[in-house]
Amino acid sequence: MMNSKSSFTNQNILAWLQYFSQKAGLDIEKIKIIDISKKKKNLIPTIETHKRVLVFADSGNPNFFFDLWEYGLGECDIWFKTGLEPEGNVNICKLSDMIDKEITEPSVMLIFNPNARSSYKIGMKNDNFSQGSVRYVASEIRSIIINKLHLDDQDTICIISGESIAVESAMIASEGEIIAVEYNKHDRFSMEENVTKFGLSNVTIVNDTSRASMKEVPVPSLSFIVATSRFEEEVQNLLKLNPQMKFVVYTLELDILSTILDVFKKYDITRTEVIQIAMSKLNNQNVFEAKPAPWIISGEIMH
Repeated sequence: MMNSKSSFTNQNILAWLQYFSQKAGLDIEKIKIIDISKKKKNLIPTIETHKRVLVFADSGNPNFFFDLWEYGLGECDIWFKTGLEPEGNVNICKLSDMIDKEITEPSVMLIFNPNARSSYKIGMKNDNFSQGSVRYVASEIRSIIINKLHLDDQDTICIISGESIAVESAMIASEGEIIAVEYNKHDRFSMEENVTKFGLSNVTIVNDTSRASMKEVPVPSLSFIVATSRFEEEVQNLLKLNPQMKFVVYTLELDILSTILDVFKKYDITRTEVIQIAMSKLNNQNVFEAKPAPWIISGEIMH
């Protein structure tokens, strides 16, 4: 089980930061710090989007380096050292040279990724996701949904039947928590595959929104719901968890849209915005094909 307290104090972290910045000849401000010794965090997306990442780790993940290599980060340079105090020389090699090594004690590593992107770009292509039972929303529409969520990096979000939204939200809210509600066992399997594929450590998958399923997860402040006949039950359960819950709801069905608005009224949720997205794409015969046009409804409790 992950420790609730870091193996490294603030004083340790500052000393290690100075140690590696001097060894590598780098400005401190150019180094991204991530402490995974006390809490699961999204290490792989962090390395993908930062050229220099200082990682503080502890024992508990025997496949740590193998997982990074398998994801395609084997060519990254790594400066590796064990212990709580920065002293002595540092081991420098390619990450691919470390795949057989286990972390059995507090360890610090500076990882250089020359191919890092400067930032995460929303709206991944659907081909990137697990090709399981899920039918993913178009990337262009997903970009708009993510925009409407107004995510912060420490948000806790409940996402119901929105697998690709959960993946992208987990990358943006990298210091937060994603609670992915998946009713269908095949969809849960696809979600699990995506979590593994993208190296996400801040996603918890649950079966439903009941108190029993939600009691072990953090309380969300925001929810994204693909609306179905369960919508009112989901709203009830989420408001019991957090009476100030904010909602973003997606539907393609006109009758469901009217249900959403009725439920919002019943539970004193103020409708803040309703939009419909119309999109067409040019096919290989140079003819525009209209795509499904979903509604996105936002709401929150107003006092």
